[in-house]
This record gives sequence, C-alpha cells and structure tokens, in this order.
Amino acid sequence: MADRSWWRLQALILTSLLLLLLTIATPAWLRLDGMPPSWPVLWLLPWAVVEGPIAGALAAVLVGLGFDSFYGQGISSIPVLVLLALWWGQFRDARRPLERSTTLGLQALLGSLLLSASFALQLHWRGGSVALAWQVSLAQALLTALLAPVVCSVQVLLWRRLTPDDGR
Repeated sequence: MADRSWWRLQALILTSLLLLLLTIATPAWLRLDGMPPSWPVLWLLPWAVVEGPIAGALAAVLVGLGFDSFYGQGISSIPVLVLLALWWGQFRDARRPLERSTTLGLQALLGSLLLSASFALQLHWRGGSVALAWQVSLAQALLTALLAPVVCSVQVLLWRRLTPDDGR
C-alpha cells in the first residue's frame, strides 16, 4: 500500500512537470493554426475522473496557478478549471464510469471550449479583441478533442492502476 502511494506521488509529480514542459515547448507538429492543445484539460480530466471532485479541484487550483504564471496579464484559468474538475469528478462514483475514449474526447472538447470562453470573456471585460480569441479557441478545442481519446485513456489507466482499492 505504501509502495503504491509512493509510485502514485511520483507519477503525479512527473506528469505535472511534463504538463508544464509541454506547455512551454509543444512541438510544431502538435499545433493547429499555431495553437497547442489545452494541456491542462488533457491532464485534469483523467485525474478528476479517477480521484473525484475534491482531489480534482485541488489539482485544478495547483495546475491553474502554474498556467496563470505563464499567461500573465491578469487572465486566470483557475475558476473554470475548478468547475470542470468538480463536474468531471462526479463521474468517479457514477453508475457507468467515464471510460470510453469518445466520451473522454467529448468531455475534453467541452472543457477546452469552456476554458477558452472564459479567456475570451476576460479579454472582453478588459477591452481586448474577442474575435481572434474565438478562432484560437476553436483550433485549440478541436486539437484537444482529437488528442483526448489517446492521452486521457492512457492516463485513466495509469491513475486507476496507481489508486489504492478502497471499494470504488
């Protein structure tokens, strides 16, 4: 049990660091119209589905703080990421768990669109250009939805394997 918790902590730290690294240096072949996928959504969705709403919301705050330090300019992703984590965390105890790759892709699409809409709304409140934000958000949401079935399915398997069996 303690060995499994140690591996889980290591996996959590390594995937979080990989998440930040991919944000900084997304390869050109993983971009659509110059936009990378929404890496926070691709990481947070499987974590919240496996760990539940509270752990998901806590991870969303930490990931949001990391990403907000990259974005700067007073635009925050924390509120939307926390809401998404609370929503996705509800699937942990659902009668039919969220596991299918198409469902993960649709959830990632919705999550990416909501995150982008939050950024567009914050830009609108600051007097920025919203039309460009929507073009960027559609490209990012499409790419996120295309990558989610593969990326999120692997992560769901990883987190389920590393999560202690406690009757779930």
